[in-house]
Amino acid sequence: MTTPRKVLILGAGVAGAILARRLSALPGLDVTCLERVAPDDHSEAGTGLNVGPNAIKALRACDPALAAEVCAQSLPWQSWRTSLADGTLLFDLPLARVADNAGIRIRWSELYRILRQGAGAAIRYGCEVSAIGPDPRDRQRTRVAWTQNGQHHTLDGIDLLIGTDGRYSATRAAFSGLPEARHVGVAILRVLVEDRSGGLVDDYEQWFNRHHRLLAFRVPPGHIYIAGTYPIDAGAPIPEDWKTPEAMRRAFLPEGREASPAVRWLVDALCAQAGEAHWARMQESEPRFAEPERQVLYLGDSAHGMAPTLGQGATQAMEDASCAAMLIEAAVRDQRLAVRPWLQAIEAARRERIRFAMDLSVRATDTLLQGADPVAGARWKTEAPFIGELSRLFRDVALGERA
Repeated sequence: MTTPRKVLILGAGVAGAILARRLSALPGLDVTCLERVAPDDHSEAGTGLNVGPNAIKALRACDPALAAEVCAQSLPWQSWRTSLADGTLLFDLPLARVADNAGIRIRWSELYRILRQGAGAAIRYGCEVSAIGPDPRDRQRTRVAWTQNGQHHTLDGIDLLIGTDGRYSATRAAFSGLPEARHVGVAILRVLVEDRSGGLVDDYEQWFNRHHRLLAFRVPPGHIYIAGTYPIDAGAPIPEDWKTPEAMRRAFLPEGREASPAVRWLVDALCAQAGEAHWARMQESEPRFAEPERQVLYLGDSAHGMAPTLGQGATQAMEDASCAAMLIEAAVRDQRLAVRPWLQAIEAARRERIRFAMDLSVRATDTLLQGADPVAGARWKTEAPFIGELSRLFRDVALGERA
């Protein structure tokens, strides 16, 4: 009888929870997923997000039941509308023109709840990882130590270590070092507010005041996600005086023109929650899916931090996990249990796809940069070349072939 392969997943985020659910059901694998937070603690799960049609297409191919549950607890993302802050329409793109299915709009906390609940007992919560490194007895395998409920644990001889522990991945740092962040030149603030707009805000929409952009959409059960952007020099700290209501009004309300009713409501809501807003700088990092010697795999933000301009952060994590799960499942079913070919197949399937998604996301950030013209920036996004690339992004999901 073949000894089950030991698989350890570090982090039950989007990619980690999907993989934990799928791989733990395979008879040839002994799967453990370690998560730092408690089972019901989603307090660090952010605000809201839009998940692209490509992620839903990938998840449906990998796990139809899980995809159905995610869609049932979200709202569909069906259009992309862009206007100036005074309400002048720049473009209104139905996603059906560029995608085979809708995307979704959901709170981060709700997405985590659904995905983690789906993984069940495969996830161990409240785990503090204390050591990640090579197994000294085997040049390919790894060892991880952690504490849970005051008890110390060590697992060595890990056949496949999967780092899904985020942009600042301790897994990646342990083996190849954290990649250098490439700043895009944009700061972003995010907040989730109660929907008291009276129907002014619903599906994905953007409003530009010069190079400042407001983005908003409704998420269940009754909230609106708001994001605003500011141009910033690469590597510069975010000025504290940007975080005041007065500065937000200067940034997002048009000067000498009346703001649209939606923009007025959004700016008022943003200013009322100014102290709760989460600020960050848009950045990306060099992709890395696997270690060349050790049997270590990276997925999601651990593999490729990317600019969020086209909503591809969590989206590509779903694509990654769906691809990896399907390739590993096929290999295990066929009794192809050598791990290195799994890594090679996953990297081959995802490498160029991620570079394309990252490049398109950065190019689409042009309207957010210092001195940008939102009218010109919107115009090229309505032309055939960009529409073709957006269709490729949303339709051509890369799930790979045999591992």
